[in-house]
Amino acid sequence: MLTVPDKLRAATLWENLSAAELVEHALKRGEAALGPEGQIIVDTRPHTGRSPKDKFFVREPGSETHIDWGDVNQPIDEARFDALFERVQEHLRERDVYALDCYVGADERFRLPVRVYTELAWQSLFARHLFITPERLPSDFVPEFTVVDAALFQADPERDGTRTGTFVIVNFRRRMILIGGTRYAGEIKKSVFTVMNYLLPLRESLPMHCSANVGEAGDLAIFFGLSGTGKTTLSSDSHRPLVGDDEHGWSDDGVFNFEGGCYAKVIRLSPTAEPEIWAATQRFSTVLENVAYNERTRALDVDSEEKTENTRAAYPLEFIPNVVAGSKGGHPKVVLMLTADAFGVLPPISKLSREQAMYHFLSGYTAKVAGTERGITEPQATFSTCFGAPFMVHHPTVYAKLLGRKIAEHEVDCWLVNTGWTGGPYGIGKRMSISHTRAMVNAAIEGRIPDEFEREDFFGLLVPKGVPGVPSDVLNPRNAWSDARAYDAQAATLARLFADNFRRFEEQASEAVKAVAIRPRP
Repeated sequence: MLTVPDKLRAATLWENLSAAELVEHALKRGEAALGPEGQIIVDTRPHTGRSPKDKFFVREPGSETHIDWGDVNQPIDEARFDALFERVQEHLRERDVYALDCYVGADERFRLPVRVYTELAWQSLFARHLFITPERLPSDFVPEFTVVDAALFQADPERDGTRTGTFVIVNFRRRMILIGGTRYAGEIKKSVFTVMNYLLPLRESLPMHCSANVGEAGDLAIFFGLSGTGKTTLSSDSHRPLVGDDEHGWSDDGVFNFEGGCYAKVIRLSPTAEPEIWAATQRFSTVLENVAYNERTRALDVDSEEKTENTRAAYPLEFIPNVVAGSKGGHPKVVLMLTADAFGVLPPISKLSREQAMYHFLSGYTAKVAGTERGITEPQATFSTCFGAPFMVHHPTVYAKLLGRKIAEHEVDCWLVNTGWTGGPYGIGKRMSISHTRAMVNAAIEGRIPDEFEREDFFGLLVPKGVPGVPSDVLNPRNAWSDARAYDAQAATLARLFADNFRRFEEQASEAVKAVAIRPRP
């Protein structure tokens, strides 16, 4: 059986360097520019985001019955993997390689020891920031999974069985992730998250693409949401320490962060609206991906989309002043599912039953708006199962059932929060006020929303009649539209899209979830 050697052969193998040493290496090697506060500014083009169509799983007997094969989880055979890995090793043998030993998972019962090999120094710095790197590794540290990232190696699709020169391949039998053909470091983070998404359900624990924070009384809140819905912004609260920004597990003991850092979007980042994230991006060794800057003064231009709209900052959790020590908490009291509805028809906040929470978890709805991607000229519904479809390995209902069980066991209150548009669709209506959204979220977390609701007609959602600090006319989306018939038509359109999306789950979803599924009005 082909395995990863204890140490990959390289011209020079640099092991477990400090952040300062990695900054020096990245600058000396011309991989990055130095930012005004000592940040590392890197350019990952042409890849400025993940390449989901280039992700594969090795089909092998131990895992193949657990994997939900399809367009997201594509198979590749072992012989192809072995041959490609052999060529990657030859490529790295002539180069400097950086190795980092780290952990994924703050809970010691579930944490995964990982060794990350990269051929770029700044990518090793990225991994150091994003994963858990103790000051002193135990002498008996043995990686249970290995990441090999050959960013500058290009696959040959005809020879290697890949789609393009880019590849992200997970091999559960060899406990290895092989990455190449892309400098975008998010592939490292997300591929390891994908492994955790496979391993945890096998131990009856739920992996989650979410942020989490906790109040003084230990009241933990979870925020699910896709990119652009406000997950990072709303969970960063000076009154509620952060457990983690993006990826967590929910075990029988409570919630724990997978990561040791944050990977925040910085496009149009505001020091006023998001002061803690802003401050973290101004620290020495923070990695800034594809952020525009003045080449002479190094002044940053976070408003620029010159390179991509998906500009990012990677930094350790310790750069955030208000974090939970140990990155663990108890069981959540509240689950918030965030959506940026560009159709402008979902209520700004609504209460969900357990079954509705499972339904909306399976749906994972948000909407893209004109200008965010080439070719999009009007609102476009996006359904990403479990708010993280590209990283889910088992069938989606496996995760939904785990969520439903935990909601019932711990009597969790669930809310759907629309951080998108009101009074009309994108281009006509206006974006929800962040101050109103914060007031609603805080009231939900603190149990201050009165138990008086009305059920709206299109989505079966319970809309509160009043929320402290929020004008009552904001709460009912139909009332916010100047033309009620236009609202009805737009709501009916979105309801049909929900119903069309849910058809793929009909066969395996429970009868209770099917009973609350959104059905278009006749």
